[in-house]
Amino acid sequence: MVERTLVYFVSDVHLGLDVGDPALREARFVEFLDSIPRDRTLALYMLGDIWDFWFEYRDLVPKGYVKVFASLQDLMDSGVEVFFFPGNHDIWCFHYFSDMGIRVLRQPYVTTIGDKVFCLGHGDGLGPGMYSYKLMRSVFHNRVCQRLFASLIHPTLAFSLARSWSKRSRTSKPGVYAFRGEDEPLYKFAVAFSRKNRVDQFIFGHYHASVEMTLPGGAGFMILKDWMDPQSSNFALYDLRSGRLGSSQNIEK
Repeated sequence: MVERTLVYFVSDVHLGLDVGDPALREARFVEFLDSIPRDRTLALYMLGDIWDFWFEYRDLVPKGYVKVFASLQDLMDSGVEVFFFPGNHDIWCFHYFSDMGIRVLRQPYVTTIGDKVFCLGHGDGLGPGMYSYKLMRSVFHNRVCQRLFASLIHPTLAFSLARSWSKRSRTSKPGVYAFRGEDEPLYKFAVAFSRKNRVDQFIFGHYHASVEMTLPGGAGFMILKDWMDPQSSNFALYDLRSGRLGSSQNIEK
């Protein structure tokens, strides 16, 4: 029997975002999912914003993504554990994913993989400051507000507004975000968290930038790049056997 030693991490695919070539981005993501070795992989962690907008009504979910869900189901049927963290674009997942067998987790989530302790999450809203964003985030996560949104806004209008807003936000900020290193709230969160808890490796998304740093206490700090570049499919891979963690940008194919 082949030993399962591989763990994959992916974030910020933004399926459905009408920027660039959405069909190509979805096809690339399906290709990535299908490339994961079924017999050697222990788990796949999806760290949020896999979908550009996701809202589950009581009897409705967003249309499409059939091949994505088929690939995820095939992974789980093959014995791979699949985890999902809601991001700031796909917050509103209530039961559909868990009914499929996907485990929905909340950040910051600490787990032991092999002999290393990982702290995982999407990364949005973690750290000091960002008060206006945190207020908006609390509204989005509020169950009463979610029920009002579902009951007062027709799904067609809701999805049209959300996609239009997301597209304007993406096109109004061209280029790659320049991560500010030690000045970033997320970095400050990781430093403070690692002082109180044993963590060997932090992995987040959200910032749409590729970041690999070492914290003052020695823990690794990684942010996964998004999938907006049509020439690259970004993920991280941890091998329990070797203890090595690498991003797709430096993993030898």
